[in-house]
Amino acid sequence: MTEHNDIIRVLLVDDHRIILDGLLGLFGPGSGVECVGTASNGEEALEMVGHLAVDVVLMDLDMPVMDGLEATGRIKALGPGVKVIILSMHDEPAMVQRVMDLGADGYLVKNCGRDELLLAIRDVHLGRRHFGSALLEGLLEHRKEAASERGALKDLSEREQEVLAALAEGLTNKEIGERLFISPRTVDTHRTNLMKKLDVHNVAGLVRLAIKAGLVK
Repeated sequence: MTEHNDIIRVLLVDDHRIILDGLLGLFGPGSGVECVGTASNGEEALEMVGHLAVDVVLMDLDMPVMDGLEATGRIKALGPGVKVIILSMHDEPAMVQRVMDLGADGYLVKNCGRDELLLAIRDVHLGRRHFGSALLEGLLEHRKEAASERGALKDLSEREQEVLAALAEGLTNKEIGERLFISPRTVDTHRTNLMKKLDVHNVAGLVRLAIKAGLVK
């Protein structure tokens, strides 16, 4: 039986009451986990972390006032003491990477089971990181694709890469010209050359390639 001193103190953060209630039901006797509070947004979570003894924050991404991304960054900036696990419906590799870059200790999708959730809480409490296996597979594949796309850009000039990144941001020829101090006509020439070099037939194709290569987030 788990001693009280060994119980992991968890703060639940989600703007849907039914999710919070469902999570609370998972932390019964014998789970080794105790919920010390609930919050409905990142701002409330930050305040509670400052006033409660919290070991692990289990947090959603999409919330009003302050979302889970900003809250994660702020909590981790306080130091390594409080661990953060993201529990979200989002499973896109780019989002997982962003959460990892912010210093989150774990990431699970909301269709995970009770056993995996409790394992993740125990893992991060012990100083390990825990990311769902399917998420990691998707992330590795995403990184391979990005490396491949970056390889395709190696023959581009620095100016062409600047134009490509600006196109991916949705800027017009005029806006790109103003940013790079060149004429809109020159921008159009660069765009035509980019399509030829990269064997892409429209701007949408250039944008997809630039995003995959990591030129824009």
